[in-house]
Order: sequence, then C-alpha cells, then structure tokens
Amino acid sequence: MKSRISLKVLSYIGFPLFIVGGLVIVWVFREQLYSIFASPAQLRDWVSAWGYIAPLVFIALQFVQVVLFVIPGEVAQAAGGYIFGMWAGILYSVVGILLGSTFNFFLARLLGVPFVRAVFGAERLSSFDRVLTSGRATVAFFLLFLIPGIPKDALCYVAGLSTLRFPLFMLVSTTGRLPGIVGSSALGGAAANKMWITVATIGLVALALFIVGVAYRGRLQALAERLADRRGHSSDEESSEPQGPKSDKK
Repeated sequence: MKSRISLKVLSYIGFPLFIVGGLVIVWVFREQLYSIFASPAQLRDWVSAWGYIAPLVFIALQFVQVVLFVIPGEVAQAAGGYIFGMWAGILYSVVGILLGSTFNFFLARLLGVPFVRAVFGAERLSSFDRVLTSGRATVAFFLLFLIPGIPKDALCYVAGLSTLRFPLFMLVSTTGRLPGIVGSSALGGAAANKMWITVATIGLVALALFIVGVAYRGRLQALAERLADRRGHSSDEESSEPQGPKSDKK
C-alpha cells in the first residue's frame, strides 16, 4: 500500500524534481559546461580527452540529452559526426538514443499519466488521445517520429502510455528518427572536414524540411490519428464479424 502511494506521489513530482536537479547541476558547473560547449572544436577536444572510452562518454551524453531533451537532438547528433566522423557518429548516436528512448518509455509506463502530463503538458498530451487508445498505433507513431518539428525525445514518454509494445516502439522510433540522425551526423562530419558546400546543402535541406514539418505539423498529426483510428476500427469490425451470423441464426 505504501509503495503504491509513494509511486503515485512520484508520478506527480518526479519530473519537476528531475528538472530542478538538472538545473542545479548546470548552475553549479556552468563555467565548466560553457567551456566545453562553447564550440564544436572544444567539445571534440573534451570528448577526445577521454581516450578509448570517448565513444562511451558521447553515448552517455546522448542518453542524457534524450532523457532531459533540453538541448535539441540535432545538435548532439551533429556533434557526433563532427567528433567521430559521419558513420561512427551515426552509430554512437543511435546507441545513445536507443538507451534514452528505452528509459523514457518505461519510466512513463511506471509513473503513468500525471508524470507524462508534467513532461509534455496537458494540452499537448490530450492531442494524442486517439493515438494512445488505438489498438494499431504502430503506423501512427512511425509518422509522428518521422515528422520534423515534433519533439521526438518527449514523444517517447507519450509512447509509454500507448498500446504500442516495446519491440515495435523501438522499431518505429529508430526508423522514424534515422533520416534526421543521418543528416545531422553528415552535417557534423562535413563541417569537421571543412566541406562547406556539403554543409550548406545539408543545412538548407534540413531547414526546408523543418519549416514544412512545422507548417503542416497539425495536418500530419491529424493524418497519423486518422490512420490509427481507421486501423483500430477495421480491427474491431473484423473481430465482430463472426458474431453477425450468430445473431441472425437466433
């Protein structure tokens, strides 16, 4: 009984305490953090200074970025490409994002709606109601993770409340994010090699996709919800078909 009460209390205050704790740490170590993140070159030097465990340090940073989602994921992904090169940057980013996404997903399942409402906001969470209650949320969440402009890291918390099973969540979240991860890592790798035409080209394409995603985010999200509804309804109809003949026989 006490454990249930403690869990309920934690579901309401867990995220605010998490954020406050993070802000306190940032304030205490603000000078060191500024010196590290002042430029990509300094960040690369700091990570590289860890030697053979540098990839693990970057994966840990990527994990923290996904859990806190204060820094845009594209920044960390581009930093991975800048530090390790495009392909290694993609690999380390994917590993860190997978770990962070797993943490977010199961934390939401553990602490429930009050916690996710604190993370995402009541109004924004209510806009995902139809997707959350759909029995076929796979396609819908894939589109949501694919749409530029939707906060993917916070969306992992929302997915934890849905009917989506964990293996499918990992599949749709990773494949939906992959184009963005590849683009950001390629941008960072090109910048490290001073391939400025490539940097400009990738940057312009990313900016255009972001603008389109933000401009049509509402319509695209509505499309995802309609797909979830349609697939859920078709499933309901299929399950109810055998009952028709029985009632006629009566």
